[in-house]
Amino acid sequence: MAQESYETLDYDIIIIGAGGAGLRAAVEASENTGLKVAVITKSLLGKAHTVMAEGGAAASFGNLDGQDGWETHFYDTMRGGHFLNNYHMAEIHAKEAPDRVLELENWGAVFDRTPEGKIMQRAFGAHSFRRLCHIGDRTGLELIRTMQYKAIHTGIDVFQEVTMTKLLVKNDRVAGAFGYFRADGRFVLFRARAVIMATGGWGKVFKVTSNSWESTGDGAALAFRAGVELMDMEMVQFHPTGMVWPPGVRGLLVTEGVRGEGGLLRNSEGERFMERYDPERMELSARDVVARSIFREVQAGRGSPHGGAFLDISHKGAEYVKRKLPGMYEQFKTLADLDITREPFEVAPTCHYTMGGIRVQAENCATNIEGLFAAGEVACGLHGANRLGGNSLTDLLVFGRRAGLGAREYLEGAGDLADIDEAELRAEMERVLEPFKREGGVNPYKVHEMLQEIMTDYVSIMRTEELLKTGLEKVLELKELAPAMSIDGSRTYNPGWHAVFDVENMLLLSEGIVRSALERKESRGAHWRTDYPDELPEWQKINFVETLDGSSIKLRTEPVAEMPEELATLFTYGKAPGLVTQVDGKES
Repeated sequence: MAQESYETLDYDIIIIGAGGAGLRAAVEASENTGLKVAVITKSLLGKAHTVMAEGGAAASFGNLDGQDGWETHFYDTMRGGHFLNNYHMAEIHAKEAPDRVLELENWGAVFDRTPEGKIMQRAFGAHSFRRLCHIGDRTGLELIRTMQYKAIHTGIDVFQEVTMTKLLVKNDRVAGAFGYFRADGRFVLFRARAVIMATGGWGKVFKVTSNSWESTGDGAALAFRAGVELMDMEMVQFHPTGMVWPPGVRGLLVTEGVRGEGGLLRNSEGERFMERYDPERMELSARDVVARSIFREVQAGRGSPHGGAFLDISHKGAEYVKRKLPGMYEQFKTLADLDITREPFEVAPTCHYTMGGIRVQAENCATNIEGLFAAGEVACGLHGANRLGGNSLTDLLVFGRRAGLGAREYLEGAGDLADIDEAELRAEMERVLEPFKREGGVNPYKVHEMLQEIMTDYVSIMRTEELLKTGLEKVLELKELAPAMSIDGSRTYNPGWHAVFDVENMLLLSEGIVRSALERKESRGAHWRTDYPDELPEWQKINFVETLDGSSIKLRTEPVAEMPEELATLFTYGKAPGLVTQVDGKES
């Protein structure tokens, strides 16, 4: 048999992932720099999961609430993240978010306006002021539309439908990435002096998720195998409101904007049950609080017919709902044959976001591998134990820019393209083609289904040591089964082949989630341990960092960096109006 060939493409910077963070990084890396930059996506340009972000982008303009400012945004982010956040990332984010939103507007994004012509802002859970800049309930779509046009006009190259299977490292610095074109299975080597990971999260490890098919953790897994550190993997957010019925759309996101525009949550007895759990903020409490509250109502027998709660916006009137929430109106009308302007609808928690991920430096998004950067949902630090709604879109803009800038600055002192080990590439091609050679093996879709069942049953919104230990055993058993995955057919548009590598990535990250969840013996943010129900001050000071030693995940603790005095005083004196102060993890 003839030896497999591969195409070689050389770039200064490659960006893996074409969502908001990847495209913003591309603009910063390529515009007026003379650098050769490529964006690589396993999907299509404009199809990234960013388009599913509906409610808005958080930035403290104060257009409706003049007392808002970066300090209050920082305060809300840290308190919402239960102080597990990288404080410097939260500070940078709060300070720079308004400039990034205005920049997006200058590039063509069309935001909803106030009567005075300013950017309209809406209320959102755990934000102390109306802060979310929005375009109806299609903000992520507008962000992607604007960013992709801006990025392609900076002269970048775009490679669509490419699966990356290996991140290449030479002499402790990144050298590029290897993979194949999904259309025909041709192998391709991207040599690069710097690499930016912007591949998003891994919500597809759970059965009920708002995430699209792309969210299989590819970037985090590739970087992990190459030697990158992952952090806070136990922190997986379950959005309180996903669709429940019909079954085919279960988990599809129902934007927090419904509650931001006045939607009310009720149980089967008609009670506005958030009065029981957070009487001050009610439906606009933090996502972890609302999700647990709905879960408790269902457990108590007060759930809706299909295992959730009722959300009602009909009292606001049809004209208001259709103007403010056109996407939600169409989504329910088309998919559930239900008119949300006339009747309540069922919602339930759905896996939505991963706060954990690649450990990065706040200023430039650099990882522990020289020349490798990460931004967006794949990176860890900004959101702590629980992300506030709306912070994700400005996260993409703020840290996408900083990753692109960081890569540019790194190249000023970096050498030429590294030599690639030919034997390493030959071994990788053999590994990637192995599923075609196995006969009578396991269907990768079956393995994925089994993984989703395990993670949903044992590592979901409510956790205990017994559940987690059982879940870990089952994940490890499945990990032993995975090498037997086999596929039929050719390399041309073979979804089963692509699924093999998605499943391998999800299995690795799932194990990381369970191991960290077992070790954090408290409840904090999205991590709810009913056997350790309290949030404990000593755990507030600890991040869990994971490394990969061969095929074994190693776990260690790192102290959470302490805030400098000028930031700590925000919490000592309670400068955010209407909020309690918090010192050493205890409310006072």
